[in-house]
Amino acid sequence: MTDVVNKATRSRMMAGIKGKNTVPELVLRQAMHKRGFRFRLHVKQLPGRPDLLFPKYKAAVFVHGCFWHRHRNCRYATTPATRTEFWQTKFAANVARDSLLVMALINSGWRVAIIWECSLRNSVGIQETAEELSKWLVSDSNQLELGDMPVL
Repeated sequence: MTDVVNKATRSRMMAGIKGKNTVPELVLRQAMHKRGFRFRLHVKQLPGRPDLLFPKYKAAVFVHGCFWHRHRNCRYATTPATRTEFWQTKFAANVARDSLLVMALINSGWRVAIIWECSLRNSVGIQETAEELSKWLVSDSNQLELGDMPVL
């Protein structure tokens, strides 16, 4: 299947995809701040530059896009019909890098949470995700992964 836009337009669209301060990140930050949690953003000194860092709780949080980070069984983790080999290679590299970063953080004594963007798509999901993340922060659990349950 051919692309519906020309090469220049597609390039401009892809260049506009942000790596930080995304909408899912912003809504989670706002919800956590309302709950009284304070955090640092995109700390360069840590592996992967976590989206939110809660030093008081020794916790790092990544807000992953379902498409780019390949949320398993998620309807938003589709593969483009064109250049599938390129995309599969890129996605595999992203997933491998994510695993290495999580392990590096855990080995450094940090707890790690992965929040998938699909869990932050509506106000109910935002509140439920923030509530679960709040509970996890004050617990002694090492890892957390939050995302919508897949629709099969």
